Amino acid sequence: MSLSRSAFFVAAILFSTMVSAQDVPLFTSDFTTQEFSTRRTRIYDSIGKESIALIQGAPGPVGYVRFRQSNEFYYLCGIEVPQAYLLINGATRTTSLYLPHRNAGRERGEGKMLAAEDANQIKQLSGIDNIYGLDLLAEHLGRFSAGTIKTIYTLVEPAEGFAVSRDLGIRVNADAMADPWDQAIPRESRFIQHLKNRFSGFEIRNLNPILDKMRLIKSPAEIALIKKSTRLSSLALIEAMRSAAPGIKEYELDGMAKYIYYRNGAQGDAYYSLIASAENAYYPHYHEGKRTMKDGDFLLMDYAPDYGYYMSDVTRMMPVNGKFNSWQRELYSFYLDCYKVVLKNIKPGLTPQAIHKLAVTEMEQILQRSKFSKPIYENAAKAFVESYRRSAESPKRPLGHWVGMATHDDGGYDGGPLLPGMVFTIEPALVVPEEKIYIRLEDMIIITETGADIITSYIPMEIADIEKLMKEEGILQKYPRDGQ
Repeated sequence: MSLSRSAFFVAAILFSTMVSAQDVPLFTSDFTTQEFSTRRTRIYDSIGKESIALIQGAPGPVGYVRFRQSNEFYYLCGIEVPQAYLLINGATRTTSLYLPHRNAGRERGEGKMLAAEDANQIKQLSGIDNIYGLDLLAEHLGRFSAGTIKTIYTLVEPAEGFAVSRDLGIRVNADAMADPWDQAIPRESRFIQHLKNRFSGFEIRNLNPILDKMRLIKSPAEIALIKKSTRLSSLALIEAMRSAAPGIKEYELDGMAKYIYYRNGAQGDAYYSLIASAENAYYPHYHEGKRTMKDGDFLLMDYAPDYGYYMSDVTRMMPVNGKFNSWQRELYSFYLDCYKVVLKNIKPGLTPQAIHKLAVTEMEQILQRSKFSKPIYENAAKAFVESYRRSAESPKRPLGHWVGMATHDDGGYDGGPLLPGMVFTIEPALVVPEEKIYIRLEDMIIITETGADIITSYIPMEIADIEKLMKEEGILQKYPRDGQ
């Protein structure tokens, strides 16, 4: 049973007595209890009356780092406690939270943490029906196994944690399994094996497809957080245009961006910064950030924060010396004209295939009127247009990738039309292999009832606008590095 909006605020006042000495809230204010309750209701409806969903929260962090809950767990309840479990019962349509017991010694050193002993207060604020100690989970599962519950839905894919999208989680697991001296079994797999060993009567099913489908369409509250994350990414990219200069190291732009993110409430990186100058940009996920930028370099910056468990993903390119040279101007101008054609044609109700078809027709016209100083540049331009022509022939080729709680959200794609609440980026690349030139922009797009809201459109991408901004003094010039 969920709380009304008014009850939510009453509960918030009651819960104020549970904050730490530093007045740090112990439950999110980004979402109402009703929104979390609605999400769990969709789980009840999806799994049916003979099933439960059991979600394992994130473990305690390794090292002196702040705890961050897994996306999947947070999405369903908003609770940020290590080693927590959430049980969503399709038969009773109730939710139970299992928490560790109070650790008074740790709280004396780190401040208050929610525990099983806070059951009444947690119910008041979160709207979760039952709160138990972690030690009771096995007993309750045993009772279910003797009753009408036949199936447990749980996470099969790697959980999304700090700066983790599923694709990288899968890669990490594969790397460990391929190492003959490691071969660590993924946490999700161990959990499933424990369930099978202890409760062999249950059928285990994958909860991920249900959650993926739910997360594909964002609510207004989710979109507000995505917009804030995007705003911070945009401010950092704009400042990078001011601060970039010959002699600056790539990692200095990373530090400058982190200052903007953390100053404005971000809880971390959405992904490691891709700040790549000169030929480093040719490697799409280059992230070493150690090179000293030189006069004549072309710089790619792709970076965004994690704000309230929601991400962004934005890219811009700029000449390090503040002035586009001849080849940069030539290739970038062609790319930009094609890129804007794609943005212009994105509309709700259209499929990506239809958008590709509209875009490639205009791209071919741009290609015909463009002149190139080198055959290899012309070949690169033709290959770029050809890639869109192939996409126009494929009914299931997406425009880019979904963005939400993960930078690469896994919402799936069946070739259908774009719907309000979908959030994604486009990031086509123009590549000249012979000279290791790589040109890419990336913008965040939210589909609305009436159009496509390009929420990063104010970040300069026109040549004249970039050059004008780069004449301004940046943070790195105002605060030079330590000379010792």
